Amino acid sequence: MSDLEVTTSAGVVRGHRHGDIRIWRGIPFAAPPVGQLRLRAPRPVEPWTGVLETTEFGPAAPQRSRLVRSNEDCLTLNVVAPPPSSAPRTVLVFFHGGAYITGSSRLYRGENLVRRGDVVFVAANYRLGALGYLDFREFSTPQRQFDVNCGLRDQVAALQWVRDNIAAFGGDPNSVMIFGESSGGNAVTTLMCTPSARGLFHRAIAQSSPAASTYSPQRAQRWAHELIEFLGGAQDPASALTSATPEALVEATHKLTTAAVDSDPGTRATAPVVDGEVLPKHPFDAFADGSAAPVPLIIGSNAHEGRFFPRFLDILPTTPARIEKMFAETDPAVKSRVLAAYPGYPKPQVCADLAGDVVFWEPTVLVAQSHSRHAPTFAYRYDFAPRLFDVAGFGATHGTELLALFGTGGPVGRVATVLGGRRGLRTVSDVIQSHWLQFAHHGEPGPGWSPYTEDRRTTLIIDERPHLVDDPNRSRREAWIGYRHRR
Repeated sequence: MSDLEVTTSAGVVRGHRHGDIRIWRGIPFAAPPVGQLRLRAPRPVEPWTGVLETTEFGPAAPQRSRLVRSNEDCLTLNVVAPPPSSAPRTVLVFFHGGAYITGSSRLYRGENLVRRGDVVFVAANYRLGALGYLDFREFSTPQRQFDVNCGLRDQVAALQWVRDNIAAFGGDPNSVMIFGESSGGNAVTTLMCTPSARGLFHRAIAQSSPAASTYSPQRAQRWAHELIEFLGGAQDPASALTSATPEALVEATHKLTTAAVDSDPGTRATAPVVDGEVLPKHPFDAFADGSAAPVPLIIGSNAHEGRFFPRFLDILPTTPARIEKMFAETDPAVKSRVLAAYPGYPKPQVCADLAGDVVFWEPTVLVAQSHSRHAPTFAYRYDFAPRLFDVAGFGATHGTELLALFGTGGPVGRVATVLGGRRGLRTVSDVIQSHWLQFAHHGEPGPGWSPYTEDRRTTLIIDERPHLVDDPNRSRREAWIGYRHRR
């Protein structure tokens, strides 16, 4: 059998070669979540006979994006591996971002990390939007049951597939690192607090995690009712959820997302639910009491997270009206203190920075300080921005570290550096890749990065000249003390 033909628990898959590495795309890790399996926990893959050709990416979960092909039958993953070796390789499992409403594993190839780090790379799809992150349990009938946290369960199923199958691809199931950005970063912090994921990974990196975006059943069920209204299924919700086309569900999710931006600013209508079963408690509580997985963690955010959103994905509290409403349940003294920490408020760019901080940076600080009491924790802030990004007013905004992490070549890298910064981007790429890979192998980053502790709050500033700073943005951090995120 060729080294491109691998026997998995469900059957043989055949990949292809790209230079010196081997690639398998679109491997099913769970049964298609369609028909009676829509809105149910993932089921095992039905075994197949013969050889399954895995040279094409599987479709992404249903979404509005025109960048990817989507289909409800979306539970596949991709594997990239070095040439065969007698020694098993560390495994990196990446969960894509996209606000839990968009995104695809095909956008993150991993070849550069595999070649540089001698690792096996896995990227998995999971259900999004209403199909993955709303709580429809109260609409269940004897004939039609609905489960909650389907997207989170999909991620656990992907990790179980890695545990059971990755050795056949040359990976070590006892040395697995999970990482992700944005909602993929939220997936990482949430999986750390998910009992069924315990033991399936051994290190974790959360990039720009909106870690507070996990909600009570009460809030999630209210959003579920609103989606049913948008779907036009109030008379018979179970039938509506069962018979609606994926496109109709995507459109209803879009309407819900748009409405929630103003009705519940600072929250995400499609996000994990504290259901008492798959997710027993809010991640903030799990990190605080030490019940989160005690694995080494790198966690951080970008310097200007929020500036991306008003122009490309208008889902953050980036206007004065949304910010005022966001603070409605907050002590007025805390609100006054926070606003004073953002000179120039309510100018648009200042509002965007405040929104990025409350959604990404401040929750990152809370997770880092809590987890550092129980396991090795390393914090970073990504500050690098090519000149084009500065001229456009973005700075080091949301998602820009992904270019450095996955490689600076190709058209995106050329466009990003058209006004300069090519050498700086290569330098920063070397910094982030070396630290991420060292951490994947050994549970600690490369030399010169001290652990995060509550007394020092040492943070690596990732830029052309990386350096350590104790408690960066201390005045803003202290201003946010006492703010209560909506749950």
